[in-house]
Amino acid sequence: MTTEQANQKVNPLGFFAFLLLLTGTVLVSVFQQYGFLQLDERVMMVLRWAVIGLMSFYAFKKKTLTIWIFVSMFIGAELGYDFPAFAIQLDILSKVFLNLIKSIIAPLLFATLVVGIAGHSDLKQVGRMGLKSFAYFITVTLIALAVGLIAINMTQAGVGIEQQAEAVQQVKKTDKTWQEIVLHIFPENISKSIYEGQVLQIVIFSILFGIGMTMISERHRHFMLEFTESLAEVMFKFTNVVMLFAPFAVGGAIAYTIGKYGLGALQNLGFLLLTLYAALVAFLLFVLLPIAIFSGLPVWKFIKAVREPFTLAFATASSESALPKAMKAMEEFGVPRKIVAFVIPTGYSFNLDGTTLYLSLAAVFVAQAAGIQMSWGAQISMLLLLLLTSKGVAGIPRASLMVLSGAAATFDLPEWPIAMIIGIDALMDMARTSVNVLGNCLASAVIAKWEGEFGIENEPSPERALEEAV
Repeated sequence: MTTEQANQKVNPLGFFAFLLLLTGTVLVSVFQQYGFLQLDERVMMVLRWAVIGLMSFYAFKKKTLTIWIFVSMFIGAELGYDFPAFAIQLDILSKVFLNLIKSIIAPLLFATLVVGIAGHSDLKQVGRMGLKSFAYFITVTLIALAVGLIAINMTQAGVGIEQQAEAVQQVKKTDKTWQEIVLHIFPENISKSIYEGQVLQIVIFSILFGIGMTMISERHRHFMLEFTESLAEVMFKFTNVVMLFAPFAVGGAIAYTIGKYGLGALQNLGFLLLTLYAALVAFLLFVLLPIAIFSGLPVWKFIKAVREPFTLAFATASSESALPKAMKAMEEFGVPRKIVAFVIPTGYSFNLDGTTLYLSLAAVFVAQAAGIQMSWGAQISMLLLLLLTSKGVAGIPRASLMVLSGAAATFDLPEWPIAMIIGIDALMDMARTSVNVLGNCLASAVIAKWEGEFGIENEPSPERALEEAV
């Protein structure tokens, strides 16, 4: 185990005590708010800050970004409640974070899509398994987007938030004719597209650029491929650096939200969080579970196999941390290694069920919060945009925020509701990431069933073969 992995490993007892401390603090505050407890407000303030101090000490000891984000949420909430005038000024933190996120979108999308097309142009040789995999990915992703769209339209979680006057004045007409939508897909000037944050135009340009690269000689393609691969690696590291600012952005977003709108604003965010969790549970029960049953998979055995990578993804909010365990678990479950090695890594780019469900839900929440009535036609157009743009930033921390910001720019939606969402994004990220991992594990098993190779014993690794020989 590496030092980084050791630092990220969470002691179950310590984490349980951490959650118990948070729960106790919240309950005491709620009881005080509704009159079930009669304590002096100054005593309550001292108590809350003392608990936050203990949580900060725990976060300092663990040295993980996820824990710091959790702690920053409570620090921001307390600042917004105790010092609203000061908390309103902290909006600058979330705006800085959003600007940095938006600066990542264009070069990262360009690099990853071009490498994916030009660097793996031999995917067409994968044949039947590749076609089946991509058909499965697109179908399930579309269903996930539809579930999110239906869920947020049912709960109307964004309705009722006090709107910012300056933001409302800047909102443009959202509904467009089909001719305008089609024309808006294609870039007239890539620099202009990057400047305006038009994600779909950047995607189209990148796809065409990648296709063009597959048509040139190996000598010229090799040079450009090395450049885009290097650009992608640099942008991954750039993203990691930006994510170090995430706790400050989360704390600032929560502090500003409570300082500006009071504790009532948390009701909408809490409703959004509950809507997401309920939609993900519905997706698991009514989409993924029937797929597993109709494919003839042993469901209980599958649940036991994915339990550990699912839990790890939820705890760390990182698909990458669960990738090795997921691949190993699927091999042990009976999926041939060649299918696992193709389907799961490919699915990490093209089959992010939890993320796509969240994106459709969050995008409509932004419109609802801004008081914008989007027709079903406009929502479906946005759904198709999210289907494309969510494929280019897989494996990036908080990648969904980049895609959401791009969708908001394309459909002329304001950014201030996204700044509110940042405050609870860590809690939503845990759920959507774990569903991403489970969905890709299921995809590998389904493809193995379709190929008639499920349950075929994998060839032992050289180490295992040597061990058996001895």
